[in-house]
Amino acid sequence: MSQTPTNALEYTVSEVAQEVKRTVEDRFGHVRIRGEISGYRGQHGSGHAYFTLKDEGASIDAVIWKGSFSKLRFRPEEGLEVIATGRLTTYPRSSKYQIVIDNIEPAGAGALMALLEERRRKLIAEGLFDPDRKKPLPYLPRVIGVVTSPTGAVIRDILHRLEDRFPTHVIVWPVRVQGDTCASEVTEAIDGFNALAPDGPIPRPDLLIVARGGGSIEDLWGFNEESVVRAVARSTIPTITAVGHETDTTLIDHVADRRAPTPTGAAEMAVPVRAELLSYVEELGLRQRSCARRLASNQRDRLRAATAGLPRASDLTALHRQRLDRAADRLGSGLRHCAQQKAVALSRWSSALRPRLLKSTLELLARRLEMTGMRSGPAVRRIVEERTRRLEATARVLSSVGYKQVLARGFALVTDAEGRVVSTPEAVKPGDALSITLAGGEIEANVAGAPAPARRKPRPAPDDQETLF
Repeated sequence: MSQTPTNALEYTVSEVAQEVKRTVEDRFGHVRIRGEISGYRGQHGSGHAYFTLKDEGASIDAVIWKGSFSKLRFRPEEGLEVIATGRLTTYPRSSKYQIVIDNIEPAGAGALMALLEERRRKLIAEGLFDPDRKKPLPYLPRVIGVVTSPTGAVIRDILHRLEDRFPTHVIVWPVRVQGDTCASEVTEAIDGFNALAPDGPIPRPDLLIVARGGGSIEDLWGFNEESVVRAVARSTIPTITAVGHETDTTLIDHVADRRAPTPTGAAEMAVPVRAELLSYVEELGLRQRSCARRLASNQRDRLRAATAGLPRASDLTALHRQRLDRAADRLGSGLRHCAQQKAVALSRWSSALRPRLLKSTLELLARRLEMTGMRSGPAVRRIVEERTRRLEATARVLSSVGYKQVLARGFALVTDAEGRVVSTPEAVKPGDALSITLAGGEIEANVAGAPAPARRKPRPAPDDQETLF
């Protein structure tokens, strides 16, 4: 079969794919696509995010490169309707087209409110909004940390109000209060204040204020991000939030320890009025001094009433002084009289106490003692000799009848474990421990078997009559 001649150009598959790629990218270099996110599973290991945008009639693959993902103001979530901005391109290897997203945002305020409500329910389920988690505010903080924009009117209102009420040391951590980096900067500021050491070069705040002015829900969206809410929840420093006007509410307001309607209101919550505090302290001082004076007056009156019934000190000691004077007057004569009595008694007995009399008495007692010793000496020696002979005779009889003399003739003494003498075979059983005492020492032994039966003397036969010869 012959082929029909043609002048059409031939393309390779790669050439067609590249041509289609250039055509799509030139035609759709910048597009905004509205659709619902499907198949989103978070960032890939490479840092890129892959999912699908779909509506009721079609779907398109989508990719967010790692560099663009870190700059997103909103994070993609499964089922969220969004408006994606980017460019279309193709993937030649599988002949598919996709959108490379540079920015993504919820599709309208309704979508934002739906996302906000979904996050709120999620955080409530985790218990981050429980009232029991909220910390009390310090009555008079020494250092206050403020997280806000350093160039806006908010910081000026806070500083002015603090100056009017109670001048306090304020540390400002500058952040962007709206935009793509708002949430990350506010999170870093809260964590940074908590990371300060109490005794470091930068004093650690006793209280935090997170504030910004009013705005739309899009402008305040950075304070609805989970990272900011969780930073406030884990903060060990009590926190006051003043985000937006009185009618504006963000998720950070629910987790904060106290919410202020305005930044000025946050400053009023943070410190008391110095003038009122001084007046109150002065009033307490007056009341304390008045109470002290009244107490002293009452005690003085009670003391006066008590002293009225007490005798005078001179009356209490008058009687004792008189007794002391009388005793002092009698002391000299009493000593002289006592000395005279002792002298008379000594003279009465001194005539009978002479050395010669004592010496003769001692000599008489010594002679009596010597005579008694001479008389009793021979009698005592005779008694001792007689008792010694009797003791020696008893010892000889004991040695002749003692069991050791029997052992010397070849006998043995058998005792059981209790030390009792074994006199019959029935007194022991197999396994009992025995001690056998011989003339030369002791032997320990155990009973090996049952005792042998007693031997009986054989009786003579009737025909074998014994003879007496």
